[in-house]
Amino acid sequence: MRTFFIILGFVIVTGVAIFGFRGTITTRPPIEIFPDMDRQPRYKAQGESEFFADGRAARLPVEGTIHRGNQQGDNHRDRGRDDEGEYAVGFPGIVSREMMERGQERYLIHCAACHGAVGDGRGITTNYGMVGVPNFNIDRLRDMAEGEIYEVIVNGRGLMGAYRGQIDTDDRWNVIAYVRALQRAKMGTVEDVPAEERSELGL
Repeated sequence: MRTFFIILGFVIVTGVAIFGFRGTITTRPPIEIFPDMDRQPRYKAQGESEFFADGRAARLPVEGTIHRGNQQGDNHRDRGRDDEGEYAVGFPGIVSREMMERGQERYLIHCAACHGAVGDGRGITTNYGMVGVPNFNIDRLRDMAEGEIYEVIVNGRGLMGAYRGQIDTDDRWNVIAYVRALQRAKMGTVEDVPAEERSELGL
């Protein structure tokens, strides 16, 4: 019986402690377990600061900072769109050997695991259950505008996630150039090789 009253008393005290004083008005300050969470050293908007030489608490944006959504520049290069808002066709600059080599490097790092080293959709991830990886050599992807491929790299599509954080603007175009090279290599014929270079290839 004694144990029962002890437990009952404990339940009553706990209940009162948790629910009994909810909503009670008092002139005493509240109990603060971590007061630093309520009162932290901070500056008010447009406040002054003795720490900085110009006396202002608010700092100016870093030079060259662009507000999100207000990026101004080359639509083709930065968004993969033409001036009418359609997917851009072609590249925003001249495709060079350096561009292709950089594109190959980035492709092998970020893309080959799923799309395969030759763009056939048979990367190593398919050995572990990955399905639905596109083959770059199908007509739909060969006919796809470069700007649309750019958008897929930036935002992802289907099972593919966005790579805007891993591949910067210039490298996206480098990768696209290399993908076009893979497609051309798959569909190429002897007629595509300059006559003066065929002997070097044993053709």
